Amino acid sequence: MSMIYEGRKFSIEVARRRYPDGTEHEIEIVHHRPVVVMVPIDRDGRVMMIRQYRAVIERETYEVPAGGVEAEEHAEDAVRRECEEEIGLVPQRMAKLGAWYSSPGFCDELMIFFRVWELQEPRPDSPHKPDEDERITPHPIAIEEARAMVKRGEIVDLKTAFALTLI
Repeated sequence: MSMIYEGRKFSIEVARRRYPDGTEHEIEIVHHRPVVVMVPIDRDGRVMMIRQYRAVIERETYEVPAGGVEAEEHAEDAVRRECEEEIGLVPQRMAKLGAWYSSPGFCDELMIFFRVWELQEPRPDSPHKPDEDERITPHPIAIEEARAMVKRGEIVDLKTAFALTLI
């Protein structure tokens, strides 16, 4: 086992694994902490999407809010924190929709999806703000319009396209 990179968001390891047939193979693993993916529904039944610049692909994207689960943090607490950081509202109700690996061929990132609603303003003294490198603008969009945006290629984020199939 050899950790070849340790960064702020993920690490990369080269390891040997025994397969079910008994053979051993060297594999590369991207380790990423679990993330929560939220589908916030406002009181008018619209999904609260975010628009943000993604430097990796050098473009703005429409996405549902999402973010990492911190060490020792419960997923539900991460939902409340991330929702507040990304759309400026705190969900009073949530329902877990399921959990899936983003790309298990090379990455152990588990994405935990939640529907959240009864969105309220945060406490005035709340410490939760967007990350320093995030430029996020909330956009309420009718669910059917968001699904149409996927079909037109305007939503290119796979977790968002998938999340819209869950509601």
